[in-house]
Amino acid sequence: MTGRGRLWRAWATLLMTAWLVSAQAEPLAPPENRRNEEQTFLTFPEWYLVYSPGEFATMLRDRMPSEFPWWGHIGQFWSSYGAVIGATSRYPLNGEYHVMINVIGVSTTVEYAMRSAYETWVGRVSELSAPTGSTAEDRYAAAIAQAYVDFIRVRPWYEFDFVGALRGLWLDLPAVGPGMLRKWERRYALTSEYAVKALYGWLIGLGTHSAFGAESTFTVVVLDAAPQVPSPQVKLLRMTEDGRWLGTLPRYDAFKDIARVLAQSGREFREIAGNGPDAPLLVSVVAPQGWRPDAQARVLFAQPIFTQPGQTRLALEVQVKDLSALLRALEPARVELEHIYDY
Repeated sequence: MTGRGRLWRAWATLLMTAWLVSAQAEPLAPPENRRNEEQTFLTFPEWYLVYSPGEFATMLRDRMPSEFPWWGHIGQFWSSYGAVIGATSRYPLNGEYHVMINVIGVSTTVEYAMRSAYETWVGRVSELSAPTGSTAEDRYAAAIAQAYVDFIRVRPWYEFDFVGALRGLWLDLPAVGPGMLRKWERRYALTSEYAVKALYGWLIGLGTHSAFGAESTFTVVVLDAAPQVPSPQVKLLRMTEDGRWLGTLPRYDAFKDIARVLAQSGREFREIAGNGPDAPLLVSVVAPQGWRPDAQARVLFAQPIFTQPGQTRLALEVQVKDLSALLRALEPARVELEHIYDY
């Protein structure tokens, strides 16, 4: 081959390589189903405001609300947000999302500070008059707290039926009974809480829908091969020429459950919401104190679970391509998968 022929062949190889790299870099997810990388980090503060009420609801099963570590949870929210700011500093600023986080953070701080003061000074006094097994109002508050947590795992908090909770408090519970002081103190506290949240939630819902629109309930992913998961929530869009599976999975809490099943069946993620195999992905787990992941993940931050001594929440940063390997490693280690922040 002549020198000119070798030169043309080298140029052709270079152009073909560049084209393949470009083709590989272009996400398979349709543009309307892509979300930015930084979203995996920015969604953690929102989900912390699911975990915190979850701890509160669990604690209410056998303890009084005055025992809840309100200020500890305020500190954890803001410290985790600081870690999120550090993790997203390499991306363009998502101003609207940061404003939203600060709004919910400030409102939660005010709420928790007020509830801490009230439960410390008023709640503890009324607890002294509570009968054995607590009052009907205490049991009702625990049931509503759990219903609220179950709801916000799949829907925004401001859509919860606080008006219905308020109605049930006054229409379904007896007005008289053992521990009258505690009963009526709880009615006052719960009425104030449910009424304020009903109004505030309505206002937040109006602002959120006008600013961000309705959130999609599914995410588009690419797997290395077709999944063998018999679920109506797993839907094929198309198969690629090289055998990869492009389809949709449910978002939010359901994504965690489906992803775990896919990982156990041997499937590997190649793209999530348009973010490729090397993109960062945040995963949180609850593990015994001192546990650390293998090399495929790094700890972004850790938080003690105040109501569960010896347990720690770990926020782990992992690449999309290593998600399945991480999920497979958690079960033998008896580590609870808390959430996958699917952008």
